[in-house]
Amino acid sequence: MVTNVSSVSIEQLREALENAGIPEVDVSTRRRAEYSGDASLYRVPPQAVVFPRSEDDVAAALRVCRELGVPLTARGAGTSIAGNAVGPGVVLDFAQHMNRVLGVDPETNTAQVEPGVVLASLQRAAAPHGLRFGPDPSTHNRATLGGMIGNNACGSRALGYGRTADNVVALDVLTGTGERLRIERGMSTDDSPTVAKVRGLVDSSLAMIRTELGRFDRQVSGYSLEHLLPENGFDLPKALVGTEGGCVVLLSATVRLVRAPEKTTLVVLGYPDMAAAADNVPALLRHSPVAVEGLDARITDVVRARRGPSAVPDLPEGQGWLFVELGGTDQAELASIAEAVVRDSGALDSAVVTDPARAAVLWRIREDGAGLSARSPAGEPAHAGWEDAAVPPEKLGGYLREFEALLSSYGYTGVPYGHFGDGCVHIRIDFQLGSADGRQRFREFLLKAGELAASYGGSMSGEHGDGRARGELLPLMYSTEAMNAFASFKEIFDPDDVLNPGIIVRPRPADADIRVAAAPKMISGLGFHYPDDRGDLSMAVHRCTGVGKCRANTTAAGGVMCPSYLATRNEKDSTRGRSRVLQEMVNGSLVKDGWRSREVHEALDLCLSCKGCSSDCPTGVDMATYKAEALYQTYRNRPRPMNHYSLGWLPRLARAASVAPKLTNAVLGAKPLAKLAMRMGGVDDRRSLPTFAQRTFRQWFANHQPAVPDGDPVLLWVDTFTNHFSPEVGVAAVRVLEHAGYQVRIPRKRLCCGLTWISTGQLDAAKRILRKSVDSLVEQGGTEVPIVGLEPSCTAVLRKDAHELLGPTDASANAVAERTYTLAELLAGREGWQAPDLSDLEIVAQPHCHHHAVLGWQTDQRLLRDAGAKLNAVGGCCGLAGNFGFERGHYDVSVAVAETALLPAVREADESATVLADGFSCRTQLDDLADRDSVHLAQLLAARI
Repeated sequence: MVTNVSSVSIEQLREALENAGIPEVDVSTRRRAEYSGDASLYRVPPQAVVFPRSEDDVAAALRVCRELGVPLTARGAGTSIAGNAVGPGVVLDFAQHMNRVLGVDPETNTAQVEPGVVLASLQRAAAPHGLRFGPDPSTHNRATLGGMIGNNACGSRALGYGRTADNVVALDVLTGTGERLRIERGMSTDDSPTVAKVRGLVDSSLAMIRTELGRFDRQVSGYSLEHLLPENGFDLPKALVGTEGGCVVLLSATVRLVRAPEKTTLVVLGYPDMAAAADNVPALLRHSPVAVEGLDARITDVVRARRGPSAVPDLPEGQGWLFVELGGTDQAELASIAEAVVRDSGALDSAVVTDPARAAVLWRIREDGAGLSARSPAGEPAHAGWEDAAVPPEKLGGYLREFEALLSSYGYTGVPYGHFGDGCVHIRIDFQLGSADGRQRFREFLLKAGELAASYGGSMSGEHGDGRARGELLPLMYSTEAMNAFASFKEIFDPDDVLNPGIIVRPRPADADIRVAAAPKMISGLGFHYPDDRGDLSMAVHRCTGVGKCRANTTAAGGVMCPSYLATRNEKDSTRGRSRVLQEMVNGSLVKDGWRSREVHEALDLCLSCKGCSSDCPTGVDMATYKAEALYQTYRNRPRPMNHYSLGWLPRLARAASVAPKLTNAVLGAKPLAKLAMRMGGVDDRRSLPTFAQRTFRQWFANHQPAVPDGDPVLLWVDTFTNHFSPEVGVAAVRVLEHAGYQVRIPRKRLCCGLTWISTGQLDAAKRILRKSVDSLVEQGGTEVPIVGLEPSCTAVLRKDAHELLGPTDASANAVAERTYTLAELLAGREGWQAPDLSDLEIVAQPHCHHHAVLGWQTDQRLLRDAGAKLNAVGGCCGLAGNFGFERGHYDVSVAVAETALLPAVREADESATVLADGFSCRTQLDDLADRDSVHLAQLLAARI
């Protein structure tokens, strides 16, 4: 049996693993912090993290764990929401190296995969053959097949294609004893003593299995022993799906693929409420839909609040909706079925959507549901403690009504949605775990919720497995005989309880090991105000629920997060990994030296401060802010790294250089002197330094004669980069604004937004600078004159950072934020203004990260497309990211980030294409790495008017 983990020291374990020939073993505190959680509310730091490169590495790790009595937990992307992928011993991360699609066979419609293959990768490999893997959880762009097999994942379209268990043909595994087995359907007692024992267990439990298990499709709690019945062909691969790594360690799998439908139609049905929608599900199932999803106004309200009003298109009348997807080969036949669905739906209103783009927008509401609902309608942190219970679909309406009443009786709120065609309901609940009796009430609620689901013949889990969240609740739905059968099944495969102990069989208490219940507040001495988290940095960093969207490459869809992870593929460089380290710093358990901890600075070193996570992370993590806070707390009243002065004080240095720009450029143009200056300033000497303008924008504007002296006034924010390095952008902006009928003014005083001080964590100075700037802007423009910014990062400071640094009630900061616009926003709102014809242009656009995350680039996109341009908007970050790409030690990652999306897009574009980049950093990176000229939107428009 597994011994107490503490009886084996971390160093003993590391030495044993390395002596076994495993090349990649990490026992560092930082790594253990990163893997202390999955997407659940549980915290279980491992002793070691192993990144196996081969099946031999897996076998060696298992052998060491068996010899030392240390638990072993298999992990894919770590997106499990029930605590299935955390463990106190060795965590095997399959996603790093064992992530290949080994083959696709279009004749048998199967694929062979390693456990770390991301589902989206398998879908790409199968697509050329017209095939796909059927189940598609919302985490499809980062969830691995190994994790899906472990949890019996389903997703929206499992109604049409089945669960993961229904799509597994064979498994290559290691049992807990180290036995290597090829698991296939119909195995005989001659194949292995293990198989013989399983057959014996089934023969002795036939009545129980037939009456208690497999009662409806989403009954995935416990072990699915019904697949082992004689009438089901003793399908052992299916029975091992959903055992959550507690019986075997997966080495590879052969999975079944299905034909993707040639055409799809989405029917959206509106009802008075969600329960009424659920009542009508059985009538729709006879039309054989691919998916029937349910949601209500609570989730659409959340999406609008986080993504903007345009993120939710018009829906049919009602407060609850069903999304019914139909698939087939003939559009006319689908139209006929859609009519029948509407006729049988009992809906208040309906819409039939055949446009794939519009359907994709609607489906995105569901895909982001888990993360977006991490804040309840009441604004409280919401958790996945009772997340995916399921009942037979015909009982769903009644269950929902009683469940809502149960929530209300505890004063809890949440955002429910789910796979209504399967009777499965997702919800994250504001359990108030930080209150004095929060943990006790949480436990009471789980027991009552479990009893309620069981009373409807339901399952504690409908697709994510039981894990630490629901294992203790299984006796509410199963008899003692069934529980004993589960224990016997595990003992056959894992007699020493090495594999993921404390899950399903002999489970840990559901309220043990809760991460957030142990999180102390951190509200004093902070640089930022954290207005959305009640001034509590601990609440802010605990926003991360671990859903792992930061591990997905969303650049093709215009996403930015997380550029450094996409370059390194290292968990420490993901938004989630950084959040876990900061959470451990807050609780002081693993990371003990506070802000100055080596672990904190290792985790934050490659954060580009791009702010992509603040918009792309469903939970709104803002790592750029946390990094600035960390630098502030670390170096407050202490000497700083030289790059904090050379790059952080850039506006001051630029002002000094503007006195003699020719001399400055001559000095910095001399390679020996430039390299010396760069080394002294902590700048990578592989970078080329930007050239100072011979005449600043302010100097040009002082001699400019207004073209529209009596036009509507607009205040043009003169940032350091426009003023000192690219005044031509400012000149172009003045021309465009005057053409639109504006009288252009600039601040009378030399002002700064403090961006470079913020990014280097010099927050006291940043506050002083911002205080002067926002007060001056209000004094000069009042509360009516619009402010237009040209440099996206500086504009974003006025719109957001000033509010967070000076305080949510600061009148000047709020007034400035409310009237700060991008150039496209100001022009788009100008009555009578029309963009020049751009129909002859092919444009490759690199939206600046802060533009994407804080300001929103949608207005720019509409302006360009409405003007007729052929537009390719590139996702991801340019990689320079202000001071990041200049700092010594960051050059290689900076280049790798640029290679993620930007540089390939520019290379693939025609030489005549216009490259559009509003950010000075983006234009500098393009000039440095692609030798390609790029222009600001102001220059593009000015050239055509």
